[in-house]
Amino acid sequence: MTGNNRITELFQIQYPIIQAGMIWCSGWELASAVSNAGGLGIIGSGSMYPHVLEEHLQKCKAATNKPFAVNIPLLYPNIEAHMQLVIKYRVPIVFTSAGNPKTWTPLLKSHGIKVVHVVSSSLFAQKAEAAGVDAVVAEGFEAGGHNGREETTTLCLIPLVAKAVSIPVIAAGGIATGSAMLAAFALGAEAVQMGTRFVASIESSAHQNFKQKVISVKEGDTMLALKKLVAVRLIKNAFYQQVADAEAKGANPDELAAILGRGRAKKGMYEGNMDDGELEIGQIAAILDEVQPAAQIIADVIAEFKQAQSRLCGLNLF
Repeated sequence: MTGNNRITELFQIQYPIIQAGMIWCSGWELASAVSNAGGLGIIGSGSMYPHVLEEHLQKCKAATNKPFAVNIPLLYPNIEAHMQLVIKYRVPIVFTSAGNPKTWTPLLKSHGIKVVHVVSSSLFAQKAEAAGVDAVVAEGFEAGGHNGREETTTLCLIPLVAKAVSIPVIAAGGIATGSAMLAAFALGAEAVQMGTRFVASIESSAHQNFKQKVISVKEGDTMLALKKLVAVRLIKNAFYQQVADAEAKGANPDELAAILGRGRAKKGMYEGNMDDGELEIGQIAAILDEVQPAAQIIADVIAEFKQAQSRLCGLNLF
């Protein structure tokens, strides 16, 4: 894949492939590996105390001289400390999510930091553009982790968002191959963000049990749950079943929060408890069957993109 577009120019990267910032799965090792391979690596700070994020920033800057980003959920309790750290360490790009981009975008941009906000609808994309962000991630219903309540699929969401805003659109949700990347480009995206594919990487900080669980997932093994709290896509396990049973009985948000408790995602994805842990992953896990180095993932996606492009150019249907 050759040539530049607005995303590769904005981020100063070789390929318009972005590794999602995922709690418990995307530390400095994965972020630096993706950036070194020509994509944009992201440190997922949502599961990090400030001193832990600082350590990851130091190690990432030592491991790569390429641009990398930090994902900061705007509902994070230590957000002021996180923002000061990305400014202190001159992180070039920040991805924000789960909150109002108006709150922090002006401060970040005043320090020369590019800002990208994650959205699940064209309305939120327009609000993000009005807040001054440089690009948006349009994340469809297929995605893992926290998800939009609207349940709009990526195939529908990308053209709606691309039509609604003038800034670049990054497609996310159900994308793990070069052919899916080409489809996203056809719909108006200028880059793709992949989470699930990079969870199943050697450099991912996820527990080995979780990585093996991800590549064993079959079609229909994930479901959207906890929509009364924050909608999240989970692998079906004992914890998911407990949530599903409670929701079927009409549990209110407080009752669901009690079931969720504290540290549930850490227990599953980082500590490897596949029964009682919260296992966040996307539907596209069903097509994955091996854990690979991050650089190989990027190389494979680019090769698949070119093959799909050539195949479509060879069609003579009309």
